[in-house]
Amino acid sequence: MKKISLFPLYVLVPALLLLGACSANPATGKQSFTAFMSAEKEIQVGAEEHPKIVKQFGGRYGDKELARYVRDLGLALAKTSEMPDLPWTFTVLNDPLVNAFALPGGYVYVTRGLLALASDEAELAGVLSHEIGHVTARHTAQRYSSTVAASIGVQVLGVLGEAAGMGRLGSDLASLGANLALKSYSREQELESDMLGVRYMLHLGYDPDALASFFAKLRAHDALLAKQSGKDVNTVDQHNLLGTHPRTLDRIQQAIDLSNKNDAAANRRAADAYLNQVDGLVFGDSPDEGMVRGNVFIHTALNFRFEVPDGFKIENLPDKVVAKHSSGAAIVFAGALAKDVQDAGGMKGFLLNTWGAQARQSNVERLTINGMRAITATSRERVGVGLDFVDVRRILVEQNDKSYWRFQFETPSKETAGFNDALRRTTYSLRPPTQAEIADAQPTRVRVTEVGSGITVADLVDTMAVEEFKAEWFESLNGLKPEDPLTPGQKVKVLK
Repeated sequence: MKKISLFPLYVLVPALLLLGACSANPATGKQSFTAFMSAEKEIQVGAEEHPKIVKQFGGRYGDKELARYVRDLGLALAKTSEMPDLPWTFTVLNDPLVNAFALPGGYVYVTRGLLALASDEAELAGVLSHEIGHVTARHTAQRYSSTVAASIGVQVLGVLGEAAGMGRLGSDLASLGANLALKSYSREQELESDMLGVRYMLHLGYDPDALASFFAKLRAHDALLAKQSGKDVNTVDQHNLLGTHPRTLDRIQQAIDLSNKNDAAANRRAADAYLNQVDGLVFGDSPDEGMVRGNVFIHTALNFRFEVPDGFKIENLPDKVVAKHSSGAAIVFAGALAKDVQDAGGMKGFLLNTWGAQARQSNVERLTINGMRAITATSRERVGVGLDFVDVRRILVEQNDKSYWRFQFETPSKETAGFNDALRRTTYSLRPPTQAEIADAQPTRVRVTEVGSGITVADLVDTMAVEEFKAEWFESLNGLKPEDPLTPGQKVKVLK
């Protein structure tokens, strides 16, 4: 029997996948590979995922007038696009982080954190137009189709690779390509979206330089977050607008230069209209998600508060509260589903067999914490390979038969004794807030003020309702540099 060469088949498979699968995109004018997600499927996917996204990012922000303002601006921009008849939906998410993204089918999202950072309507229009560009360029359909094609290639290459003596090499390479296709937008896609965004902005007379000014502001904001948390700026980028939109100022300027032809009159910024809308916007934590107040975390909606020791820095995350100490000690606070506790046979069963099932726990003890039933156990665990042992204390607290809370205290074994008293005080600080504490637990808000005669930057910085980096936050929110002067009548944002 004649030996069959596998190499031509290896080359032929991708070609067969691509055959007849490319079409001209009406927005970019380019041929794009979207074989595995039709325009109708995009609308279906967006509609199915929309409620999940809203829930995941804190729900809709409650200011109806602001929501209407963003929606109307988004729709006006979308109507100038190549897909004006999509069922466009623009949503303001109740999330303090600076973020914006889009789902296929015309679902565009901005967070209240982003609205706090933007300085005028043109900057918001730039963000919305960029996201509209991702939709009209069908970037999600491209990434999805590439991933499906790669998945098919994995199966074929797996068979051919084994026959050719390649083992898993071909499969691993194809899998890597599939993962990268979904990780974030490519730089080429970002350039396309910026070019499209500039096009849509110009149609309504907005200054396209607002794209660049907002990006510069975003970079400065992320540098401030990194400084505040002691992290490298690159780690901050992973979970915000820069994490999913890899761009540089040069690339944005390139998109502006390529798109901005014979439109010198497009200089609309509309700062006053925008600032009127964001005056009163909640900044940082909201009562719905719980708030950090110094060493105290208080959640008025869920009726609890607790206090961490000095030296611990609290971070309010979507699914838990984490407080960390420079020594490596940590406090993790989270909820537990009543059904899970019941299914485990009660509090002890949940503590030992569900929550701490992988640990060798001992010193099981029942407690009463401010009238609430609780149970605790300890273990000694090694975190990572070759690291020192960590002592872990888990405490399950029953607020009522529908609400359970979990404390997990983690201390380096050599430091445990020194933290015992302080962490015990944290345990017994868990209780319902008083009426006075509830009254004081008001969110910080963005307030727009007009600079008066003789008012200096230092005067306004002193009014900022943040615990540290007051000057840096003032500069970040207003797109200012330390040496920039203020002029009487100028409107600026402060935090109250």
